[in-house]
Amino acid sequence: MVRWAQRLVAEVLEAGDLAIDLTAGNGTDTLFLARQVGSEGRVFAFDVQLEALQHTGARLTEAGIAWILDGQGDAGTVRLVHDSHARLTEYTQGPARGIMANLGYLPGGDPGLTTRVEITLEALRQALDLLAIGGRMALVVYIGHPPGEEECRAVEEWLQGLSSRYWHILRLQVANRRQAPYLLVVERRG
Repeated sequence: MVRWAQRLVAEVLEAGDLAIDLTAGNGTDTLFLARQVGSEGRVFAFDVQLEALQHTGARLTEAGIAWILDGQGDAGTVRLVHDSHARLTEYTQGPARGIMANLGYLPGGDPGLTTRVEITLEALRQALDLLAIGGRMALVVYIGHPPGEEECRAVEEWLQGLSSRYWHILRLQVANRRQAPYLLVVERRG
């Protein structure tokens, strides 16, 4: 699903744009976004786990992309933010052309440390406020664990309440795998 998410975001993201990774994790999406926006663009990547941001920073360094984390590192395209994505608008005011998130827990990390419904919904509210017209937000959601199931239901219910006049919402799911992650993409209309 991550590759599908990246493809759909790549269609609208260009060099010089602002992009946001709501869940830095191991840095896969952050690196993708940084490559898409180039040295003229900006990426903000959020995570509450310092370990995740360190993995992301290492991945960016390996790729030759400048980054900064809480004042450490080279100023550059990517700013790693050791804070909750629910405080997104304290760090950037947009408009963002691409926003990505992988909900759940850090791959290879503690499955007890997961994104939580109320915090995720607040982050998504703020993210949609920052999303540019024609921009896309891609959410990979994981239903293979109890907190993930609850979070998926809440996120889908919230998204279904958005006006179709202003938002297009796509759901992409593997039909023959019940517990497989799936993708939700939100596009802001004009």
